[in-house]
Amino acid sequence: MSHNSSSLGRPTSGKRRLKDLLVQRDNRVCADCGSPDPKWASANIGVFICLKCCGVHRSLGTHISKVLSVTLDEWSDDEVDSMIEVGGNASANSIYEAYIPDGVSKPGPDASHEVRSKFIRSKYEHQEFLKPSLRIHSTSSSTKHSLQASLSRKIMDSFRSSGSSEKSVGMVEFIGMLKIKVIKGVNLAIRDMLSSDPYVVLTLGQQKAQTTVVKSNLNPVWNEELMLSVPQNYGPIKLQVYDYDTFSSDDIMGEAEIDIQSMITSATAFGDIGMFGNMQIGKWLKSHDNALIEDSTVNIVDGKVKQAVSLKLQNVESGDIDLELEWIPLDQ
Repeated sequence: MSHNSSSLGRPTSGKRRLKDLLVQRDNRVCADCGSPDPKWASANIGVFICLKCCGVHRSLGTHISKVLSVTLDEWSDDEVDSMIEVGGNASANSIYEAYIPDGVSKPGPDASHEVRSKFIRSKYEHQEFLKPSLRIHSTSSSTKHSLQASLSRKIMDSFRSSGSSEKSVGMVEFIGMLKIKVIKGVNLAIRDMLSSDPYVVLTLGQQKAQTTVVKSNLNPVWNEELMLSVPQNYGPIKLQVYDYDTFSSDDIMGEAEIDIQSMITSATAFGDIGMFGNMQIGKWLKSHDNALIEDSTVNIVDGKVKQAVSLKLQNVESGDIDLELEWIPLDQ
């Protein structure tokens, strides 16, 4: 891949160092469900995981979990350093699972996808089980994700202190985050016999986030919140709706682009949003070359920047999607 490790003063190759870490007792089982012999890892979180949990991690988006195969993928020295810095599953879980509330239990190796997904999202995306000392004491749900940002920045700091001359791609290059609530779909296209099993995928740069699948429903209600980090050089968010198929590739059910410039320009122009009352601060106008059903206003609502967006899906016979965007600055 690159220069050999000995030229960097490291006597052992990255793969060798990774395997040395993998043979530790706590790393011989999946960090999330306890399945034996995990063959995957989340390089930025620093845990070894099994194939089933790996699928959920991928759905979180690379800004939360960057999944790599221990045996098949090429690892950079920075990624190996990050895993070693964390120290393995026991060390990571002492942070991410420090405070699992009564009534919540870890999934086992045979857990369903739904159970697995709920636990992993609670653990890493929502960070509900963190040590109280690491938590942000605030009633604002949006601050939970600024903790993800600060934890990620710590990881990036450890990357840079490892002596790498390459600039790491991490939270430090992001200007903020978007919480996107996928509310519902209306009159979606039929892709199976009489209905469809729709889910939504959002893409921004290298990041992807997706909703759960709603079975046999052309008017699905998701009410799911997805998070995307916004880089300095951002473009539109690509939205795609797919029909889930068990035995064949998933069929596309339309797509649209979400222009986030009006929201981010408005939000950054106002600075400290908490100083302002509820008001409209920007607008994305409906036109013939975008997918808006109606003009979409950017508003300050209870100290948060929000934008309701209704989109007519493109390249498909029918279907609308309703969303709500919320801007979260990194310093919040």
